[in-house]
Amino acid sequence: MGPYDRTGFPWAQSVLVFVPYKKRQACARESDTLRLFHSSSSRFAPTLSVSSSASPPACSRSSAHEAPGRRDGGEASGDGREEDGAKVGLPALDISFAFPQATPASIFPPSASDYYQLDDLLTTGEQSIRKKVRAIMEKEIAPIMTVYWEKAEFPFHAIPKLSTLGVAGGTIKGYGCPGLSITASAVTMAEIARVDASCSTFVLVHSSLAMVTIALCGSEVQKQKYLPPLAQLTAIGCWALTEPNHGSDASSLITTATKVPGGWHIDGQKRWIGNSTFADVLLVLARNADTKQLNGFIVRKGAPGLKATKIENKIGLRMVQNGDIVFNKVFVPEEDRLPGVNSFQDISKVLAISRVMVAWQPIGISMGVFDVCHRYLKERKQFGAPLAAFQLNQEKLVRMLGNIQAMLLVGWRLCKLYESGKMTPGHASLGKGWTSRMSREVVSLGRELLGGNGILADFLVAKAFCDLEPIYSYEGTYDINSLVTGREITGIASFKPAALPKARL
Repeated sequence: MGPYDRTGFPWAQSVLVFVPYKKRQACARESDTLRLFHSSSSRFAPTLSVSSSASPPACSRSSAHEAPGRRDGGEASGDGREEDGAKVGLPALDISFAFPQATPASIFPPSASDYYQLDDLLTTGEQSIRKKVRAIMEKEIAPIMTVYWEKAEFPFHAIPKLSTLGVAGGTIKGYGCPGLSITASAVTMAEIARVDASCSTFVLVHSSLAMVTIALCGSEVQKQKYLPPLAQLTAIGCWALTEPNHGSDASSLITTATKVPGGWHIDGQKRWIGNSTFADVLLVLARNADTKQLNGFIVRKGAPGLKATKIENKIGLRMVQNGDIVFNKVFVPEEDRLPGVNSFQDISKVLAISRVMVAWQPIGISMGVFDVCHRYLKERKQFGAPLAAFQLNQEKLVRMLGNIQAMLLVGWRLCKLYESGKMTPGHASLGKGWTSRMSREVVSLGRELLGGNGILADFLVAKAFCDLEPIYSYEGTYDINSLVTGREITGIASFKPAALPKARL
């Protein structure tokens, strides 16, 4: 912008401070470094300039030379706004200094949402891994999640920490995978989402989609080759189904796979693919140019003709690296075609597992929001009393708690239906759609309870509010999932509108 800020004043390496007139006079008497000046334009009122080269007076204690509680804890460089390479403005205060009355989510609160004691419904092993995942997430991820969410970057240095969760591969037995029950896998998904929804989506895509597809639809050679490094998170996977023109109508995808000597050429485009910008292994679904049926392929990172770019400007799940993928005659050897995917129906067993996992993400998000609000209302005081003492706040907190108990029990029952072989597509769709809708109310109430802090990611609720929105839509929007269940209970499919009558002339 040149040497002028947005108001038209030349900065001349000075900090502009607006001070009431009476205090301005006192400050001027106290220090010669303070001087009133007028802009060359008469449109602007007088302001007070504090020279950056002089020591500040006592009445200017929050100058750039003395900004207590800075986030960086040191010099005033690194946090201000940049204009033409120069830092403008003071660094942000650390949230604990700026708002000492309540604890930010970087120090995660203890769990307080299991009011109906779901733990009693879990096995000893399921309880144990739940506690393990909770402890690691609170210790390793909670302190860093806000910074990376704000930057819309994934904390790659935290992948070894996520590996110690021991959940990659979920229900898969063998090949270095944990072989968890579906209930244990779902509960751990909730515990990850309780602290950070982006990390839960990273694990979901990697484990419940990419790895499960190889486990259920791959050859024995493919399982032995790909699953062990994926289980250790030394290799990362993604799952590419959605296309720019085919979201809810994914079965109509048009990315093509054409048979060539020794393998296949893939051409087309995918969109919204989580982990795709850095994945080592891409599970790609494409239409066979000859049979017109769906086939599955394992595409390796760096394949010629493969291009994955990050989707920018998201307001939710900002740490997740969703990407656009373009395939331009990407060669896939025959050995990397998934022999178990020959129609869209073949991936329904993959989607059945992933939809159970997605149903538990809103549960975990709601648990985290409740825990933060529960602590906040007891810490924050107004009108001489903690916010928890006010009737309206208690009612909202109890409504959130009731929603969570219902969501937990629906999620638990969904797992039991799966384990007994009784779960239908309608069951899974109702579970995912309903929990995400109920969670919307929980996070909305939480945002209200935190007032102004309800729009800060530092206190989790604003971040969770935004993160829930893409979850409400992916793995089937609420409406599409409702229609899946509706078809099952009525016997009538209503995905496509009735044929429109011809207009009369």
